[in-house]
Amino acid sequence: MPKSIAEQLDIIRRGTAEIISEAELEAKLKLNRPLVIKAGFDPTAPDLHLGHTVLLRKLRHFQDLGHTVVFLIGDYTAMIGDPTGQSATRPPLTKEQVQQNARTYTAQVSRILNLERLQVRFNSEWLEHMNLLKLIELFSRQTVARVLERDDFQQRLKSDQDFTVLEFTYPLLQGYDSVMLQADVELGGTDQKFNLLMGRRIQRRYDQEQQVVITMPLLEGTDGVNKMSKSLGNHIGISEPPNDMFGKLMSIPDALITKYFTLLTDAPSSRVMEIGQGIEHKTLNPRDAKIELAKTIVAMYHSEDAATQAAEEFSKIFSRKESPSNPQRLSITLHEKITLNDVVFVDVVALLVHHGLAKTNNDARRLLKQKAVKLNGVVWSQSRIPESDAVGLFQVGPRQFRKLEQGSKEN
Repeated sequence: MPKSIAEQLDIIRRGTAEIISEAELEAKLKLNRPLVIKAGFDPTAPDLHLGHTVLLRKLRHFQDLGHTVVFLIGDYTAMIGDPTGQSATRPPLTKEQVQQNARTYTAQVSRILNLERLQVRFNSEWLEHMNLLKLIELFSRQTVARVLERDDFQQRLKSDQDFTVLEFTYPLLQGYDSVMLQADVELGGTDQKFNLLMGRRIQRRYDQEQQVVITMPLLEGTDGVNKMSKSLGNHIGISEPPNDMFGKLMSIPDALITKYFTLLTDAPSSRVMEIGQGIEHKTLNPRDAKIELAKTIVAMYHSEDAATQAAEEFSKIFSRKESPSNPQRLSITLHEKITLNDVVFVDVVALLVHHGLAKTNNDARRLLKQKAVKLNGVVWSQSRIPESDAVGLFQVGPRQFRKLEQGSKEN
């Protein structure tokens, strides 16, 4: 049964930071036609994480309400680089890098969005063919003063840091995307507000009805401080194995529990409120709330069985202090071996970095110094392991376990 306007608004409001404006949105909903809902994603990295799903889940809400969602891959604008939140110019990506990153997007978003009711578009469809006259027409429809209002540009001017003319054009091109798609609504993070509002202005200049802007909160990562980001190492990937996903969710600060429930799950608002009050009044152990959260999210991206098994594995390792049942294999290669005085050693720093257990050599050395590396349950603080001893259960930090073994001689 179709939902009333009031019911649609209740669903759309959940978790949003701002709707500009709700009166305009209500008027568009009353048109009783599928609205065009736009969200742009620059493929600057190949993997999506839970931070991205905040926006994707809101798109799914619109799909379920019968509206048309356009998943716009900014393959052209990604080669410029969005200046949002940047204190310096982003290194431009090549067309090949952008295409490589974009290839996995559709498969990943299929975990959340209904592909049968999704339009996947690339802004190169129109931007690649804009001639100079069309660019002049676009640029003449906005003032320099308006673009300079952007906080990112203001901060760079104050600190005497340059920004390129190319970056200056980014919000105008994003706004032009809305014109070409005739978007009724555009979604983005709160850090995208300037770009989204620019879309409204550009549409007006092209005599289109301006889009409604909906901003979604930015999701802090596992560190509880910074926006979830793969480069910061505080992310939870939607394609990660169930045990890894479960463990990372159990590590989030207690203060983020209700926010994660609200933005990342379909838990009823009444249940989220109950959890928040229980934690506040100390009638609910935050650990129990995290288990419920982790099981819910793992089940969403894997299965109920995977969530149950991940919870049992977590309890086995962290509550009962037992070894994991089936740790991922880690094969040592020739690149991670060194020979000293005719004795072959495994370079632990190289091992950690090559297999993604540490981001940099300095990070790997820090883990060793902090006694965060164990081999067969014993803390290993040296930077080398004799090859003959480099077998067994290898642990890095509280959650990462690998079955260490020798690789083939061809490696």
